[in-house]
Amino acid sequence: MAHSDSNNLTNKLTVSDKLVGYAKHLLLQRGAAKPVAETSQTTAPDSLSEALTVQQIMAEMHQHPVVGWKCLTPRDDGSLIVAPLLGESVVEQTICPIAPVNNQALIEPEIAFVLTEDLPSGKVYSEAEIDKAVGETRMALELIQPRFTKDYPANHFERLADGLSNQGLYLGPEIEKSLAYSASNIALSLQQGEQQQNVVGGHPCDLPQNPLYWLVNHLSERGISLQAGQAIITGSYYGVVKMALDVPLKLEYGGLGRFDVTFIAR
Repeated sequence: MAHSDSNNLTNKLTVSDKLVGYAKHLLLQRGAAKPVAETSQTTAPDSLSEALTVQQIMAEMHQHPVVGWKCLTPRDDGSLIVAPLLGESVVEQTICPIAPVNNQALIEPEIAFVLTEDLPSGKVYSEAEIDKAVGETRMALELIQPRFTKDYPANHFERLADGLSNQGLYLGPEIEKSLAYSASNIALSLQQGEQQQNVVGGHPCDLPQNPLYWLVNHLSERGISLQAGQAIITGSYYGVVKMALDVPLKLEYGGLGRFDVTFIAR
């Protein structure tokens, strides 16, 4: 479980009732049949610091340990794309429960870096040290659930606090590590029944490990440790893909691996 090495955030006087209440509200939306993440502007976070604090409060309140993180490298405007993965990961199963959106499963095809060593906070890690802590690289699907209503103009801090639409993680077969580390582009094939999509997708940060290197040191500086067993996903090769429920999906990463999975409504 990723955790803050300081005292429990919800007990600290520096955390306002506003942020705790907002975190509770966002957690409730994750289990709602029709989530409505927006709330009064007086309770929503209005800074990067507040948004990241809400994330950590949610991680501590959640019934399951943090299974990993999602991230990109910082954007050109300086904004951060980073959030803990709350919920349970689904590992190499043929059935994957998902909260559907308009009766579809929303997924992002990615590569996951699975840690087999702890990375305690409080130090600066070299790329070699981070690579050593990565025991597995896997095909992965980020499971997506927009929780703000369609017409609500959520700002970046609100979306960040909410976890950037993440609802879970599917881990597929292992990929040879050297191939994963060189996967700037992947030829993707997605087939469901008669429907097939073939595309060459590029990684949004050039190479999938680039955001990993940033994330480890970003979290370390914030006092957040990473632990063995956690998975880090670092950007989609094909944006958000809409798939049918209850229909087997055959997904192939050209030259890297393939798997079959069926999404069912949870």
